[in-house]
Amino acid sequence: MAANVRTYRERLGPRTAVWAVVKADAYGHGAVPVARAALRAGAEGLAVALAEEGVALREAGVEAPILVLGASWGRQPEWIARYGLEAAVTDLGTAERLAAAGAATGRAVRIHIKVDTGMGRVGFLWDGPVVEQVGRVLRLPGLVPAGLMTHLAQADEADPAPTRRQWERFLDVVEALRRAGIEFPRVHAANSAAGWRFPGMGADLVRLGIALYGLSPGVDGPPLRPAMTVRSAVVQVKRVGPGFAVGYGATYRTPGPTTLATIPMGYADGLRRGLSNRGAVVLHGRRAPIVGRVSMDQIVVAAPAGVDVAPGDPVVILGSEGEAAVTAEDWARWLDTIPYEVVTGISARVPRVYRVAGRLVEAGEVPAALG
Repeated sequence: MAANVRTYRERLGPRTAVWAVVKADAYGHGAVPVARAALRAGAEGLAVALAEEGVALREAGVEAPILVLGASWGRQPEWIARYGLEAAVTDLGTAERLAAAGAATGRAVRIHIKVDTGMGRVGFLWDGPVVEQVGRVLRLPGLVPAGLMTHLAQADEADPAPTRRQWERFLDVVEALRRAGIEFPRVHAANSAAGWRFPGMGADLVRLGIALYGLSPGVDGPPLRPAMTVRSAVVQVKRVGPGFAVGYGATYRTPGPTTLATIPMGYADGLRRGLSNRGAVVLHGRRAPIVGRVSMDQIVVAAPAGVDVAPGDPVVILGSEGEAAVTAEDWARWLDTIPYEVVTGISARVPRVYRVAGRLVEAGEVPAALG
């Protein structure tokens, strides 16, 4: 992950900051160790989806700026103010809730006003009365303008025209606000894909998400190093004849003499049921297909011909060994989804182990000085 941050830092130059997106438990990788690693590698801030995620980082001792990208409801505005988080403001109601929280806690809230330039989810519409709306937000007491932002919907696709159109709309809003005497310390739009493909769109900061974890952000992406490897081990081996039924519903029957290996991971660990009779693992440096249905806690694979297998043998569920690999992109193709969903889906019951300063440590043992 540190190498991936440095790849972007070199591409963007010193004027554009990198903020690491560590929402969803850092896309399944572990928010606290990832945040520490990204900051040590040159990231200047962090971004999360929920106030709760930012609070967890603060309580773990992370002091860097943390931007909450999602909506703020219930007690979330209070937590944002109390823990010194920054918040995206997408409408007047959000701004009012944050202002009230700032007043109640006595701590002003730093805000990033979001403009919807074509994503269609949240934000002040670029072609609406955005100047008037932003002015109303900034007149609320207890709010400190920290940024103006948008999000690019198609930066990962081959056709650059939609992204350039969104960027031009955003620049129009920036200029309209300037003419009204409104400027922001930071202006930002780029995600991983745009930050690499359109360096000029980096503006003041790039929100580095999927690329931080070494997964391709789209066409023409940079050389990256995947951060996650998922490993397990064989727990039982059976040598069976032809016609042997495997798994719930007997959806697979062996075509001939087959060595079957059981592995103690299933859909409760993030190996989606859609991998049944479709996915594969790496066993002794060769791909071994998943046969039968993926169970909650186990899968069965057919050992490649000529491969001797015994209980305790290591298995790569996601990653590489020798010449063989099973990647998040492979899973995404088998499941008709995207790599984001693959890595965020690896469940919390799978232990996380990190290589930090040349040694392996468990998730709870990563010291701040080394992270």
